[in-house]
Amino acid sequence: MNNKATWIWYPGDFEVWLGNRFNNRRTERGAMFPPFWKQDSHYPTVEFSTKVDLKKTETITIVTEGDFNLMLDGKLQFGMPQRFVVPAGRHSINIKIHNQSTPPALFVKGRTIKSNSTWLATYEDKIWIDENGVAHGSGIYVPAATWNFNDIDTPPSKFRLKRMEMTPVDEEKIGRNGWLFDFGLETFGYIRLKQVVGKGTMNIYYGESREEALDRDHCETLDRFKLNYNEEVEVMLDESKAFRYVFIETKGNLCYQEVTMDYEYAEFTHKKSGFFKCSDKLLNRIWEVGAYTMDLTTREFFMDGIKRDRWTWSGDAIQSYLMNYYLRFDTDCVKRTIRQLRGKDPVTAHINTIMDYTFYWFKSILDFYQYTGDICFVREIYPRMQTMMKYVLGRLNDNGMAEGKEDDWIFVDWVDFPMHKCGILCFEQILLCKALQTMHTCAELLRDNPLQDAPQGSITTEEYTADAEKFKALASALHSKLKPTFWNQEKKAFMHAIEDGEMNQQITPFPNMFAIIYDMVDDEDKRTLMDSVMHNPDIEPITTPYMRFYELEALCQMGEQEKVLPEMLDYWGGMLAEGATSFWEKYNPTDEGTQHLAMYGRPYGKSLCHAWGASPVYLLGKYYLGVKPTKPGYEEYEVSPVLGGLKWMQGSVPTPYGEIKIKMTATTVTVKSDGGKGKLIIGNNSYDIKENEEIKIEYPLAELI
Repeated sequence: MNNKATWIWYPGDFEVWLGNRFNNRRTERGAMFPPFWKQDSHYPTVEFSTKVDLKKTETITIVTEGDFNLMLDGKLQFGMPQRFVVPAGRHSINIKIHNQSTPPALFVKGRTIKSNSTWLATYEDKIWIDENGVAHGSGIYVPAATWNFNDIDTPPSKFRLKRMEMTPVDEEKIGRNGWLFDFGLETFGYIRLKQVVGKGTMNIYYGESREEALDRDHCETLDRFKLNYNEEVEVMLDESKAFRYVFIETKGNLCYQEVTMDYEYAEFTHKKSGFFKCSDKLLNRIWEVGAYTMDLTTREFFMDGIKRDRWTWSGDAIQSYLMNYYLRFDTDCVKRTIRQLRGKDPVTAHINTIMDYTFYWFKSILDFYQYTGDICFVREIYPRMQTMMKYVLGRLNDNGMAEGKEDDWIFVDWVDFPMHKCGILCFEQILLCKALQTMHTCAELLRDNPLQDAPQGSITTEEYTADAEKFKALASALHSKLKPTFWNQEKKAFMHAIEDGEMNQQITPFPNMFAIIYDMVDDEDKRTLMDSVMHNPDIEPITTPYMRFYELEALCQMGEQEKVLPEMLDYWGGMLAEGATSFWEKYNPTDEGTQHLAMYGRPYGKSLCHAWGASPVYLLGKYYLGVKPTKPGYEEYEVSPVLGGLKWMQGSVPTPYGEIKIKMTATTVTVKSDGGKGKLIIGNNSYDIKENEEIKIEYPLAELI
C-alpha cells in the first residue's frame, strides 16, 4: 500500500461537479448565462472498498464529505464512527457515502490502512443481505480517483485557485464621478475596493479595451450594487472578471480610496516549464504573449476565452493541451478537462453539441498518452470512449459517414466567406477517421497491457481485442472512401462537401490541411495539396488563430518553417501592433480601429484573450526546437531543430523526466536532456542523446539545405 493517505472519490465526479461551478460563472451584463449543453451531476451515493491483512489491531480515522455507513466483512457497523478499530486478520472494508451537494469523498488514515488509489469505488447499489445479515453485491468497480488533496482538512470541495494582489498602472478621472483604472495588460480576477465609506450606488464596467470599459451601454460585463457603510471597510467583489480596464462610477455620497485586484491563477506543479528565445525580438514577444495567454486560460480547466464564454470547449481544449505540453506540462489539468468535457452516460448529444468537437475529444486522449505515457488514464476513460463512439456510430449515414442531424452543430471554423455546413463534409470524415483510428490504437494498447487483479466489471482482454479489430476495420473502410468520394483530380484537392447528392464545388483549406496533418494521404498527395491548396492565393484565407494553428502546422510538417516564420510575425505580430497583451479569438488584418473588438453582432463581443490564439508556443516547441516524443511519455524522443530563417534560437521543452534544452546557431546545435532515450537529427545525420549529458554538434550550414 502507498504510505500516504489522501482524499478519494469516484473517477470523474470531482470534474463534473467542479465543471458545473466553472461553466455557470459566465455573465453578460449582469445576467447569468449557463452553457447550452447537457450538464451532468456527480453520483450522490458512492461505495469505497479495500481489503486488508493486519498483523495486529489497528485504529483508523474516517472523515467523509457526506453521510456514510461502514461495513466490516459485509456486516453493517452502527453509527458514523470517526474512529474505528479494525481487528487483526484479513478483512474487507466498505464505506458508502451519500452527498447530494458535493462529490462523496473519503479520507481514511491508520497505521497501515490509508485511503488512496488502491481502493475501489462503485456507484452501483446492487446489494442484497442474507439471513445472517451479511451483505452481498455486484457492480462495476474502478480504482478510486485522487489528486493532491493530501490534508485531512482540505477535501476536494475546498479546491480554489491561487490569488495575488495587483495594483493598476494608471488611473484617469472621467466625468464628475468616474475613474478609469488601467491594469496595464489583460488580466483576470476580483476587484478589491479599499476604505469604502458612505451610502450610494456603485457601477463597475469592465473592458478588455479602453473603449469597452467606457461604453456603459455595450460593455460585455459589469457590476451594479448599492453600498451603505458608516465606517471605512474593504470590499472584495465575489465574482471574477476578465479585464484590462475598469471604469467605476459612484452615485450618492459613496467614497473609496484605492482600487486593486486579486489576480487569480493556476499554480503549476511540474518542475520545468517551456522556454523560447531567438534572434528575432518580435518573435520573442510573440512567444511571451502566447505563454501569458495560455496561463490566463489555464484555470480549473482549460477554458476558451476569459471574458465572454469562460467555458470548456473541446475544440479549444485540444489545442490548449498541445500548447501545454510545450509550456507547463500540466497533465492534471488535461485530465480534468477531458473528464469534464465527456461528462456521464447516457450520451444524448455531441460534446458541446458540436460534431467535430466530439472527434477532437477522442484524439486528445491519444495525444495525452503519447506525451505522458499514462496508460492508467487511458484505461480509466476507455469505457466512456466506448459509449461516446457508440453514439457516433449510431448517427452515421448509410455510407458510414458522419452527416449532421437537426440538433448537431457543425462548426469547423468562424469564416469571413460563405461556407456551407450541411450535408456530408469531407473535413468531418477526416476527423471521424482519426477518432476511429484512436479507438483502435487505445484498444490495442489496453489489450496488450492487461491489468493485474482487474476490478469486478472491468473490460476483458477479449473485449479489447474485439474493439481493436472492429475499429481498425471501420477506420480502414472510411479511409478508403475519402479519395473516391471527395477528391477532384482536375483541381487536385479534396472538395468541401456533398449536399443533396451533389458535390459542392467549393474548395476550403480545412479538409486538405487535415489530410496532411492526420496522414490521410501519401507523401506525393501531400506535396500536391501544398501547391493546389495551401499555397493557392485563390483559396479563401483563414482568419482565426484557431485554424491558423492547423494551417501552419501542416506547413511545418512539410518542412516549410521558413515560410511559416513571416506568417507568424505578420499575423501574431499584427495583433501586437494593435496593442494586444494577450492573443485574440479572431484577427483579420483588414479590420480597422474598433472593428477589431467586434464579433457576434456586438461591438465588444470578440474575446481578446482566447486559448487558441497561443499556437506559436506549440509551433516553436515542436517544429523549430523540433522536440517530440516518438514513444509514449518521452521514453524515446527526437530533436530535429530547424532555424527556419532565424539566426539563432534556444529554448527548452518540459517532459515527464524534466526538460530538454536546445541551442542552435547557423553552425552548431547543443542539446541536453533530463531523461529518456533521444535522437538528435541534423540533416541526414542522427546522434544519440544521453541522459544528463550535453551533446554539441558542429556542422556546415550546407548540410541543412
